[in-house]
Amino acid sequence: MPDDELYMQRCVELARLGLGKTTPNPMVGAVVVQGGRITGEGYHRRYGGHHAEVEAIESVRDKESLTESSLYVSLEPCCHHGKTPPCTDLILRSKIPRVIVGTADPFDEVAGKGIARLRANGCEVTVGVLKEECRKLNKRFFTFHEKKRPYIILKWAMTADAFIDIKREDGAEAVPTWITSEKLRMLVHKWRTEEAAIIVGTNTVVKDNPRLNVRNWNGPSPLRIFLDRKLAIPAGVNLLDNSLPTVVVNEITEKTTGRTTYWKIPFDGLLLHNLAARLYENNIQSLIVEGGQMLLQSFIDQGLWDEARVFAGRQFFGQGVRAPGFSAGNKGRQVIIGNECFYYFRNSSGAWSGKKTHTKL
Repeated sequence: MPDDELYMQRCVELARLGLGKTTPNPMVGAVVVQGGRITGEGYHRRYGGHHAEVEAIESVRDKESLTESSLYVSLEPCCHHGKTPPCTDLILRSKIPRVIVGTADPFDEVAGKGIARLRANGCEVTVGVLKEECRKLNKRFFTFHEKKRPYIILKWAMTADAFIDIKREDGAEAVPTWITSEKLRMLVHKWRTEEAAIIVGTNTVVKDNPRLNVRNWNGPSPLRIFLDRKLAIPAGVNLLDNSLPTVVVNEITEKTTGRTTYWKIPFDGLLLHNLAARLYENNIQSLIVEGGQMLLQSFIDQGLWDEARVFAGRQFFGQGVRAPGFSAGNKGRQVIIGNECFYYFRNSSGAWSGKKTHTKL
């Protein structure tokens, strides 16, 4: 029904307000409608806080009207005790006769059980209104629970002649080479607040000495991860400053020192697959890969990515480090910001191939 889609669209709009604040929970929006009028709405504001259904129901001034209302929610109501009580219990106590759900919840504790509980207690439930939009809203959450790995975003900036870095001489000062403007670098920091973790390779740590935190935006910094196979990177680099939780992927030791944790993972053809599995075990739902070229290309070659965000600069380097390459099947969508642009790519295959590669990282 057109009205159902209209109210579900409002649920999606509300849910987006929780971006970067609800993980590992999904973003959810809810709307209460009575007599063709919205009487209450809410969204999941933060992990551990009230769920969207609770916010929406509590915002209704005339609680008696709930018995003649419909509840719209972008994701199936939960039916288990977690940080909060089951939302299905509140819906049933409120005697709401009709519930419209955007999409079922893939989490094993829910996974259709919430819908079944509502129906078993006489509630009319409609499922699948704006389903694809509701799934896209929680692409991280769905990828994590369905593929048992984080949602993986690749990000890089390249020049007009397809280089991501200049040619560096041995012993050169470890500083980044900027291709984009300060405005787009601010956007990148905004993106960092939306993801659970960020990773770079050994060469990026040595050549750029990045901090991988959030400085040009307001929000939480992601878990910092970098590769250091033989633990040869000097202790004085920014990523070992103990200012933020950091993971060092290596093949020597497994330990925690202050806010720095060392994960021992073999640097073989299954390194990235095993790293993704380790992130899943640690409830890390999303990962943004910021470099360097070998690490990015390895994720691409193994099909272990979901989307890529590629900035296209106007300058020419002439020589240096070439940008990673895609297969022809991945079509980009251009986004213009001022006189600059970047491209969104989606992984056309959508799954990790499982094929071993032997790129040295």
